[in-house]
Amino acid sequence: MSTWILLRGLVRETGHWGGFPELLAAELREARVLALDLPGNGRLNDHRSPASIEGMAEHCRSNLATQGVPPPYHLLAMSMGGMVAAAWSAAHPEEISACVLLNTSFGACSPLHHRLRPGAWPRLLKTLLVPSARGREALIFDLTSNLAGETRPEIVEHWTALRVAHPVRLANAIRQLVASARFRAPRQAPVPTLLLLGAGDQLVDPRCSRGIARRWDCPLAVHPWAGHDLTLDDPAWVVAEVHAWLGYS
Repeated sequence: MSTWILLRGLVRETGHWGGFPELLAAELREARVLALDLPGNGRLNDHRSPASIEGMAEHCRSNLATQGVPPPYHLLAMSMGGMVAAAWSAAHPEEISACVLLNTSFGACSPLHHRLRPGAWPRLLKTLLVPSARGREALIFDLTSNLAGETRPEIVEHWTALRVAHPVRLANAIRQLVASARFRAPRQAPVPTLLLLGAGDQLVDPRCSRGIARRWDCPLAVHPWAGHDLTLDDPAWVVAEVHAWLGYS
């Protein structure tokens, strides 16, 4: 039975995966799926976020050792989580069977204005100025998801509850942002890697994933309309792409 480790992005937590872990486990022949919080986020919001992506990867390794979950692992990681997966597999390739990276970016592959689209900057700043937790999460939803209709209020309410239960300290958010900006990925893919991107990503330019695919010479699948939060916008598509890449029948 394979073990899959899920890693989220900047100031987000395991609760933001929604029902995706269960869907992935069901489709990949009852794989063991574990979602980890990065230090400073989620249930670890009282921890100090490491100042480097490599430090986050080491924390994940220590966390799994404490839980008694041995390698090898498959890593499925989004955004900043993709950087953590890249650092982890570069430092300890013997522990990682494969990586699936969603809408991520690396400093060596893309300029800053691609890694964080200029149009997103004022909207992100606005999330710091809006006084209510729900107002902030509504702004984040509109920036990271292209879903519409009846699902939006329910998801925003869920995210608001997560924010209230596990608030992220501003100092930790800054450390995560700095760590992301400083991270430089290896020149070659340390382990077999699949890249997934949403063509409608309003936060990270899709050219970032394309640049990684060229640099690492690894496969890339493109969703025609999904936004930054791929597993929210179309979780079935993500699972199907992973399923096909692994060669499941």
